[in-house]
Amino acid sequence: MAKKPTKNTSGRGQRDLTVKVKTARGRKLSSTNWLQRQLNDPYVKRAKAEGYRGRAAYKILELDDKYRFLVPGARIVDLGCAPGGWLQVAVKRANTLGERKSKAQGYVLGVDLQEVEPIAGAEIHQLDFLEDDADIKVREWLGGTADVVMSDMAASASGHKQTDHMRIMALCEAAAHFSFDVLTEGGTFVAKVLAGGAEGDLQKLLKQRFKKVANVKPPASRSDSSEKFVVATGFKGSDESD
Repeated sequence: MAKKPTKNTSGRGQRDLTVKVKTARGRKLSSTNWLQRQLNDPYVKRAKAEGYRGRAAYKILELDDKYRFLVPGARIVDLGCAPGGWLQVAVKRANTLGERKSKAQGYVLGVDLQEVEPIAGAEIHQLDFLEDDADIKVREWLGGTADVVMSDMAASASGHKQTDHMRIMALCEAAAHFSFDVLTEGGTFVAKVLAGGAEGDLQKLLKQRFKKVANVKPPASRSDSSEKFVVATGFKGSDESD
């Protein structure tokens, strides 16, 4: 059970006090540490206050603040979109609801293995993007090609660091190849990766197909996490050998 923070009665101003979590019977120490971290995470608090479905929304917000790829009128595909925080950001920035009358109206498409609760301004489909005809379905839903393909996917954790690293890198490479099939020339690919020594092949692949490739750790990404994000801009176009 969480212990309530001590009330400040000094009259010297308010400040956030760290919430301590007691270790409950049957709960692992790692679970207790995770819960305590969540309770004290400012991004978790912001997400709740601002209506986002998770703190991950701020990662794509910060990446877009720097690289400006979620622009009004953009056609955006979010792979592995659950729970929907990235979709919420994309809907607003691409102006899919037409709220900014003077700006172009975009289109946001989310796909995921599991069912995702609807989000106004986004079209969401239950789909495995690894299926042979997934790219065809996505282009049909888009009515053409995408300006942005983004992914915050992570493979199920095994508990073995190197195995988990290899799994997420394989997933990211698959997402990259998918983007080659659906992106328009000049498009952008954004994806989560894990630092761990196997990123070289992905970097080489992206540098062949995009004009610029950046590796970024946004402020919303926890400092103790090995995650970072690759932002590849200026897609050179489809390769007939794909």
